[in-house]
Amino acid sequence: MIPKLHNEPGATELAAQIARGDLSALEATDDAIARIEALDGPINAVVVRDFERARDAARLVDARTVKGPLHGVPMTVKESFNIAGLKTTWGFDHARDFVASEDAPTVRRLKEAGAVILGKTNVPVALWDLQSVNPIYGRTNNPHNLTRVPGGSSGGSAAALASGMVPLEFGSDIGGSIRTPAHFCGVMGLKPTYGAITTDGHYFPRTEGAAPVLSMTGPMAREAQDLALALDLTARVPMPPARHKGLKSVRILAIEDNPLCEADAPVAAALRATADAAADAGALVEHRSGLIPDREKLHRDYVKMLNIAVAGRFPPDGAPAVSAADWFALLDEQAVMTRAWEALFADFDVILTPVFGTTAFAHDAEPDLRKRTLMINGRAQPFAPQLSWIGIATYPGLPSVSVPVGSDGHLPIGIQVITPHWQDHRAIAIAGMLNEMMRES
Repeated sequence: MIPKLHNEPGATELAAQIARGDLSALEATDDAIARIEALDGPINAVVVRDFERARDAARLVDARTVKGPLHGVPMTVKESFNIAGLKTTWGFDHARDFVASEDAPTVRRLKEAGAVILGKTNVPVALWDLQSVNPIYGRTNNPHNLTRVPGGSSGGSAAALASGMVPLEFGSDIGGSIRTPAHFCGVMGLKPTYGAITTDGHYFPRTEGAAPVLSMTGPMAREAQDLALALDLTARVPMPPARHKGLKSVRILAIEDNPLCEADAPVAAALRATADAAADAGALVEHRSGLIPDREKLHRDYVKMLNIAVAGRFPPDGAPAVSAADWFALLDEQAVMTRAWEALFADFDVILTPVFGTTAFAHDAEPDLRKRTLMINGRAQPFAPQLSWIGIATYPGLPSVSVPVGSDGHLPIGIQVITPHWQDHRAIAIAGMLNEMMRES
């Protein structure tokens, strides 16, 4: 069973209710505010609140004669997105007083579609952790178990969704920052094809730099149809529709092994159960392929590129600056690896893998991911190699949806659904089918 904490409708359903007149945008906004005020104390997800302006925006939505796709839907976005008049800190103490002067383009598009932005959700410092703790807003807890992390860096986003505070969120992902929180909290999240959605307005505070390599912004929700809608509203160009209407004859590669790390038994079992259920539904499931590229090399190069992207122009103390020649060589290696994954999709429609090798782990004060450990299959194992699961999609820029498919007791378990470039709707559609199938199992 997939754990559920509430019975609140998704964004598409709520927009339809408002459009029919079942309730007004202002009533929906007041309801969401009431849920945040009632639930968020011990969770600490919605850390930047803009309730009065949200009520004003809802009144304006109610006055519109043309109803947008998100007509009156209250939502939050990750703290790292600029919203005019609100603070954007990324958890940096030196930026605690920075106030953005304009909306990020993605936020602007969501508002134009009728969304009402209630505020922003918590992140770790520099968006650089798989838990969400910072000196300005404190620690966010997993709503399924307050002693566990919600994930990061979009941890506040996933916690707000999972607890039913809001039906839609927007996060960002360079190291699993959408997918891991979705997995830990039992919601859905899309890391789109690289470049599909702008990262403008999602900068370090007081900067306006180029889009970072690897990083993407993307929607998070509880329902596949809401991910699909949010993608269509924010994508730079129209995305191809999904062609699969069911799982019959869908060619699936389930990657269960990893040369760098293990998956804990419940996570591995959830992936296998999902693959088996898909096969029972008529999918053509394989568990091995000679076309899978060298994942040890992928992880080494991914981590190199990830560290450079996160550091930007300022490498950590003592670390050598990367030369232009080294950087272009790394880009060449990425291009070769990307083509190898593209070739694999000649034989498969979709890849399934774990998102992370455990369910939500206990809060960990160790800041260095290289020194952290996890209990996996009864023994302590290194934390950092777990990034090799999500690197499968991030490094070659592939779209990937994290979707809940089971649980380990009360803690959710998600898996990744990875598809070829620009087939984001395929990933969303198949993820939705798998989610529905495993809910009923």
